[in-house]
Amino acid sequence: MISRVNKHCTVELQALPPRIGQVRRIVSAQLRYWHLDPLIDLAALGVTELLTNVHQHAEPDKRCTVEIDFMLDRLTVSVRDHDPRLPTVGDAAADSTHGRGLALVAALSSSWGVRERHDGGKVVWFTLSVPQATPAAPRAARSTETAVTFDRPALGLPPLDEPAFRSAPVRLRPAALQTRSPVRAAVPG
Repeated sequence: MISRVNKHCTVELQALPPRIGQVRRIVSAQLRYWHLDPLIDLAALGVTELLTNVHQHAEPDKRCTVEIDFMLDRLTVSVRDHDPRLPTVGDAAADSTHGRGLALVAALSSSWGVRERHDGGKVVWFTLSVPQATPAAPRAARSTETAVTFDRPALGLPPLDEPAFRSAPVRLRPAALQTRSPVRAAVPG
């Protein structure tokens, strides 16, 4: 049985520094909305690295599209740009700052890759494994009635000796469940 519906989010942007921060916040908010809070930091870091690569290396322009796909047990984040040149992974320990972003993406993700597009661009993507939710403890069945017991001596009333008047549970329906006829207001025409 499939328990989750596939979910998708797309953001188009110019990969400029202020926009990269905005997309990071959008990705974080989207994952929070999908209840994927444990993945927020990793996804935000990964998308930041991919967008920074577009900003630093993509030509002829910095236009790109970020897509987030949530399918069953994995989250896929991809960045599509118009530059046909494929990225290379540099040595994370090297002195150069070029190429280290993809090494970081490779380290934080379950898998990653690059694919060429038919329009001459490319897509760089990574996946994160979605932690399995622990099943919630079953909730107690909610009663539509509330028991109220009147204790006459506690209320300062003398006890009644008649069996019919002794303290007994009284069942009340919560106000939200009581049916009432709708009230209609006359609106001047």
